[in-house]
Amino acid sequence: PGDLEFGTVHFAFDRSDINPDQIPVLNSNGDILTRWKTIIVRIEGHADERGSDEYNLALGQRRADTVKRYLVNYGIDESRITTVSYGESRPVDTGSNEAAWYKNRRAEFVITAK
Repeated sequence: PGDLEFGTVHFAFDRSDINPDQIPVLNSNGDILTRWKTIIVRIEGHADERGSDEYNLALGQRRADTVKRYLVNYGIDESRITTVSYGESRPVDTGSNEAAWYKNRRAEFVITAK
């Protein structure tokens, strides 16, 4: 169903805290999880290409964990959320410019069980 469309959360360069402009995305995702009590999700943290592989893996993990913490505070049971980091290994845009980097600094939601 179309109401199971999770939004992607984007991050500022080298940051893992939530930008205020991303709160509506997080709240919408929280609402989906509140309505669909059996859904289990994996939050995948990503980084842009700048920085070492090790640094970006850690940064992606911090981003995924921050999103999970937000959703747990929103009222979602933490047992329904797992996290993983792919660092810079799965870009959605392979360009080397600010627009591409912004798209790649993200946390994505993948439904692992319904």
